[in-house]
Amino acid sequence: QVQLVESGGGLVQAGGSLRLSCAASGRPFSNYAMHWFRQAPGKEREFVAAVSWSEYSTYYADSVKGRFTISRDNAKNTVYLQMNSLRPEDTAVYYCAARTLYRRNANDMDYWGRGTLVTVSS
Repeated sequence: QVQLVESGGGLVQAGGSLRLSCAASGRPFSNYAMHWFRQAPGKEREFVAAVSWSEYSTYYADSVKGRFTISRDNAKNTVYLQMNSLRPEDTAVYYCAARTLYRRNANDMDYWGRGTLVTVSS
């Protein structure tokens, strides 16, 4: 089992920045590709970003490319999502997820955190 706990969400004005963190415990963190998904009210959960176990490869949804940066610190068992130039449409609950290999489909994830709410005001 892998336990994931997100933090760093909050209320921010459009154009602002937030950094989300996801702390992992349980099985070796470096075994997993780490992902961020988000779910806005009334919408399906969607892929945001992912990073391979070695941090060699990163992947982004087109909607966040150039604004968000995913990174990980295997020594701290933590993955981060730096979010810049935030827009009202980025408002959602953001979830951390783990899988041995990178995928964009939420149904393929093995482990999930409980999420952290990000609200971007206009």
